[in-house]
Amino acid sequence: MKKKKVVIIGAGPAGLTAAYELLKNSKEYNVCIIEEANQVGGISKTIEFDGYKIDTGIHRFFTKNDQVQNIWESLLPIQNSPAYDDIVLERNKNFPKEGSNPEKEDKSMLIRDRITRIYYGKKFYDYPVSLNFQTIKNMGIFTLIKAFFSYLKACIIKKEETSLENFYINRFGKVLYSMFFESYTEKVWGINPSKISADWGSQRVKGVSISEVIKDMFRKLLKIKSKKNTETSLIEQFIYPKLGAGQLYEEMANQIKKMGGKIILNAKVNKIYISNQKVTDISYECEKKTKKIHTDICISSMPIKDLFLGFEGITIPKKINDIAINLPYREFMSVGLVVDKLKLKNKTKIKTLMDIVPDSWIYIQEKEVTMGRLQIFNNWSAYLFPKKEEIQNKVLVSLEYFCSEGDQYWNMSDQEFIEFAISEAEKIGLIDKKDVTNSVRIKIKKAYPAYFGTYQDFNQVVKYLNKFENLYCIGRNGQHKYNNMDHSMITGIEASRSIIKQKKNKKAIWNVNTEKDYHETKS
Repeated sequence: MKKKKVVIIGAGPAGLTAAYELLKNSKEYNVCIIEEANQVGGISKTIEFDGYKIDTGIHRFFTKNDQVQNIWESLLPIQNSPAYDDIVLERNKNFPKEGSNPEKEDKSMLIRDRITRIYYGKKFYDYPVSLNFQTIKNMGIFTLIKAFFSYLKACIIKKEETSLENFYINRFGKVLYSMFFESYTEKVWGINPSKISADWGSQRVKGVSISEVIKDMFRKLLKIKSKKNTETSLIEQFIYPKLGAGQLYEEMANQIKKMGGKIILNAKVNKIYISNQKVTDISYECEKKTKKIHTDICISSMPIKDLFLGFEGITIPKKINDIAINLPYREFMSVGLVVDKLKLKNKTKIKTLMDIVPDSWIYIQEKEVTMGRLQIFNNWSAYLFPKKEEIQNKVLVSLEYFCSEGDQYWNMSDQEFIEFAISEAEKIGLIDKKDVTNSVRIKIKKAYPAYFGTYQDFNQVVKYLNKFENLYCIGRNGQHKYNNMDHSMITGIEASRSIIKQKKNKKAIWNVNTEKDYHETKS
């Protein structure tokens, strides 16, 4: 029997998972992935420079989905023996009985503690915000009183949740919104939260509010256990590939090839040919040549905007086309630095190498800089250094920014932007320029599909795309949805399941990541 040809656009978490699941669960498909970049992983890749490895953004591995968890563990078993930093710091962890030894095996998932804080006014606050002694001390009694009455007002006078700003104010009050949400959100999206749909916030802070913070504080003080079996808490640990987030997707790509799949890198899709409501062919640029490939089934994780710009052979209704090609995006940029030391002081009781702050990443809420986050890779894995022992005398960090393609930051040369980022880090007391020994700049296009502009009419685009019988849209950009890695993988799983079972209904794929549960909680 002749195999059906499946062409997948994009080798990120969604596209790779779709290919992996199709090949693992069926012998009926010939699978080919076309990827524009020179490596797999999409926005979840790991970049290497001079032997150092850093991720393109924050990629902690945590999921509520058992199937995704099983895929992760089958590709990279969880450590059942101490990693290098565990040994040096004499950490005690509850290791599984079976797994991997990261000191001997590269295919290993490390167990990491989740420590993340907010940096505001050159002081640290818990994330999410909690009412503890340190928070009260940092805020001061006057600000605390203002925040309290601001919250009371928000409880009495509820705003209609027509924007992300109103969403936050209803849960935290105007004062705390201004301190901990407004500046950072504007950095991420480039516009004020008053102009952003509340959709984005519903999963980022759902179930987290001042009332919940107060309840949690009293539960801890009085040592009261919740009567609810479904009570949730912020995840305290996650797993992470020994050699960076991208290692997981490199390993998945290797398995896809072993099962007969094909992955074409450095190939940019430019045309998607349609006939009789079906995708028939796809053309792409590779090695300075235009190539064309026939397909029976097309799975797309490319940005919706680019998908519509590439359609050939059909006349798209003007209203639908205008919505799609004007969908907004935000780009991601970071500067990876190797420094001799951080200026930030570790005032916690958590032991770390070099006594650096224990955070995996820090949200930068300082309004005088455009920097959005700081990642500290020493707290992710010692194996991201050329030699693991170097973690005891060097700090590997990433200064992270959000911008728009073509703006003043995006258009800076690498050296200009590196110097700019270092100056901002100095300004808010993160590092000293003289301590920088190595650097690299990273740029990722369309990293964040945005929830404003024509997005308000996006449901019309979804209905239009579902008319194409053999086209499946998956992933963060393929669905213009702020998916985490596991959500993107689930869309790939659902697409492969739909194809194998020959379902015509794509509802399950689009329904991924529409539940209103807070992403960072567990039962």
